[in-house]
Amino acid sequence: MTGTEILMNVTPQESRVALVENGVLTELHLERTRRRGIVGNIYKGRVVRVLPGMDAAFVDIGLERTAFLHASDVAPVEREELSENAPGDGEGAAAANGNGGATAPAAREGIRELLREGQEVLVQAVKDPLGSKGARLTTYITLPSRNLVLMPNQANIGVSTRIEDEGVRARLRESIESLRNELAPEHGFIVRTAAELADYEAMYNDTAFLKKVWDGLQEQAASAPAGTEVYTDLPLVERILRDMVGVDIERIRIDSRETYQKVCGFVERYLPELIGRIEHYPGERPIFDLFNVEEEIHRALERKVELKSGGYLIFDQTEAMTTVDINTGGFVGHRKLEETIFKTNLEAAQAIGRQLRLRNLGGIIIIDFIDMQDDEHKRQVIRALEKALERDHVKTQICDVSPLGLVEMTRKRTRESLEHQMCEPCSVCSGRGYLKSAETVCYELFREILREVRQYDARELRVLASQNVIDLLLDEESAALAELQSFVGIPIRFQVETLYTQEQFDVVFV
Repeated sequence: MTGTEILMNVTPQESRVALVENGVLTELHLERTRRRGIVGNIYKGRVVRVLPGMDAAFVDIGLERTAFLHASDVAPVEREELSENAPGDGEGAAAANGNGGATAPAAREGIRELLREGQEVLVQAVKDPLGSKGARLTTYITLPSRNLVLMPNQANIGVSTRIEDEGVRARLRESIESLRNELAPEHGFIVRTAAELADYEAMYNDTAFLKKVWDGLQEQAASAPAGTEVYTDLPLVERILRDMVGVDIERIRIDSRETYQKVCGFVERYLPELIGRIEHYPGERPIFDLFNVEEEIHRALERKVELKSGGYLIFDQTEAMTTVDINTGGFVGHRKLEETIFKTNLEAAQAIGRQLRLRNLGGIIIIDFIDMQDDEHKRQVIRALEKALERDHVKTQICDVSPLGLVEMTRKRTRESLEHQMCEPCSVCSGRGYLKSAETVCYELFREILREVRQYDARELRVLASQNVIDLLLDEESAALAELQSFVGIPIRFQVETLYTQEQFDVVFV
């Protein structure tokens, strides 16, 4: 397999989309029917709490947890509405309103000047609920199409920085300014990378379509109660095709005939350049098995990533950040140590770029490359990491190697990582990743027996524990057990509980 292919595995319960570049899985997108993401969805919310200390508010949008709205994400239109409904606050709002929708004025005003408790507000989700945190919101609404992004009630017009030809940029800016004046003078627009080859008619159709969507959304929001979803982004399959801006897709294979027909209709209307590249995969063998994707997904859930040289990476996700540790492992090289380290770090940089995309890791990422003495080697490793992330659609920022030999970077996080989507904390170890040893549990058990005997009178004690713990008690710890039994002066019996984990035990009085 060469070039870029998209593989779609669709069932009634789950949709999975794999991006395969030159035969290698680089991205996996997952959406489950029972737990769809909310990024891009628009809600009519109600402010339930304003927190001046955090310069933010919590908003009820009808989900289990209230969502978070920071002052810097409050658009000028909300300030204007507040000033109309709250006399005395008009001066700050009026001053902010003269800035054409920039975010800076909102950041300078306190949250109490922007929102009040009980206020109804139209918001868009920019981050899914992550872990124990609620969704992140903005009132800077955006509605994307293939070529454009509509920014309601804003004055801005922009062209994607990925379009570098100045002549093309000038043509597109002129077109969108003309279309805005004709169809939507009160709104702002961003011209997306995909519009680089778009003609005036395509731009016209997108502008008219987005204006129609926004008008319908406003009409629905006007009569909807607070806590109502008034706009839902496209399902995963269509959303991926819409957002694969700038990707040269050779082929799209879909294993569901119903989804294949829907995608064909979607592509015919919005992405005519992809017509002829879509195939229905009717094979008996699962499509992800056929291209080794299933095995790669399982590997992406493991901490350890093997490198071809014999080295390896260790990925650890925590609440605050993700850490990546690089080790030479079995790679000893053929020259001096510095060369071995350099080659391992180069290979690791390429692998890390792919793994960050595949695992969808976001937020702060700390990479502990093997210490390098040569400054040129450090620069080349950073460049290799940057190159590996060039095809990443998610925004990243990489810092130089720190004095401690660490590379700090950030990757924008809007959705849960692959691990958090597919896994849950271990009920046995409570997410620690480790179990107490049988020896540790034995000593805890000894202390518990002493504690219980001092508090209660009993003729006999019965210890319920796992097989490993009881085997250790009756074998290697038998001398200590005999001494304990002599000290407490009552018999101690043992009972294996097959359903107990290694850390579980009970001491029962008989």
